[in-house]
Amino acid sequence: MNTENKYFSTFQWFIYLLANSIALPIVIGNVFHLSATEISALMQRTFFIVGLSSFIQAKFGHRYPITDGPAGSWVSIFVIFASIGTQQGLTMMETLQTLEAGLIVAGLILLLLGITKWVRHLLFLFTPIVSGTFLFILAIQLSGVFFKGMVSIDSNTGQLDVVSFLLAICIFFFIIVLSSKAKGWLKNYAILLGILAGWIIFIIFGKSHRSISIASADFIKLPEIFPWGFPTLTGGVLITAILFTFLLISNTIAAISAAEEAIPNNKGKFHDRLNGGTWIGGVSHLFSAVFSTIAVVPLPATAGFVRITKQYRIIPFLFACGIMVVISLSPSIVGLLASLPLPVASGALLATLIEMVGIAIRALTKQPLNDRNITIIGVSLLVGIGIMFLPDDIFNGLPYVIQNIGKNGLLVGTFLAIIFEQLWKPKD
Repeated sequence: MNTENKYFSTFQWFIYLLANSIALPIVIGNVFHLSATEISALMQRTFFIVGLSSFIQAKFGHRYPITDGPAGSWVSIFVIFASIGTQQGLTMMETLQTLEAGLIVAGLILLLLGITKWVRHLLFLFTPIVSGTFLFILAIQLSGVFFKGMVSIDSNTGQLDVVSFLLAICIFFFIIVLSSKAKGWLKNYAILLGILAGWIIFIIFGKSHRSISIASADFIKLPEIFPWGFPTLTGGVLITAILFTFLLISNTIAAISAAEEAIPNNKGKFHDRLNGGTWIGGVSHLFSAVFSTIAVVPLPATAGFVRITKQYRIIPFLFACGIMVVISLSPSIVGLLASLPLPVASGALLATLIEMVGIAIRALTKQPLNDRNITIIGVSLLVGIGIMFLPDDIFNGLPYVIQNIGKNGLLVGTFLAIIFEQLWKPKD
């Protein structure tokens, strides 16, 4: 790889890291009614954790160029706890403190499973049907997050900003066309070109304004420790974190398997990569708790980005992670990068989910589609996805642990697949 291509590859990885880090802190900030300054600080801490966690995973964990990003699966837990915390009479900050404790519990379990290598003994639970179900439901869940990000409201009329939405749709299809029809570097840098072109077009149309900015005159600012307050452990968050850890293991397996499928001539040592990815994932969760951010996880959707861009080398990825950490320490730079329009980032990320859906379908069809397998897949997907459409208050009045589980379609769908796979054994 020549120097010019290395710079382009590093910059494209950096943009991808950035694009994956912007949307969800804004979502969480709005859910918990954080001020603009608090959302800005959360975004800065998220950039720091994303860069740091991605680097140590690629260097010491699974050793693949897989982006760590705010977990869409954890976002659902945050949203559910925001609703339940209100029912319990907790303030938003008190609820966030319980979630910090949940991150610590999940982090310690992952750390233990990875260091002791016990995680390999759980592999029998995560069959191709389970992994495919997890990836498919996660893709559906993330598509909702990204599609909502593409939809913006006109501040003057209070209605849909049609121009911004149409531009985001154009970016989505522009990336798809480049990644499928273009040749050479145009194909390899489809995501980067789509984001940059979209950003420029949004500026031209006067749609690039973002109300969130970093209100700090400091050139360098270290991330705060426990800015939401000290963690508070409750029974509900303890049980939820223990159960949710199984989902995190499934996420790690899916991310590594997807990377193996996307990166040619790089298979082997799956168990070692899983052990490393699991214990480093535990460390990342502990960092996320200490710096009060959404937990970051290896993003299976990265495989879609790798397939589109052909970015197989790990060195440009490590450089991009280092740049992410460095720029996160500068509030003014973070404020500039955070001006990337949310519809642009969301449209680009939505395009990467196409390959993720493809990986999920290939996993689901690895085994014969007989009556048993079709039933397991159908029930798991229908229930998991169907739960996403239930009203938020449907489980009100039930024990809080049941609410935590019942409101999470990804958790329910994946667990159904695991239970059916273990109880309904295939005939020889």
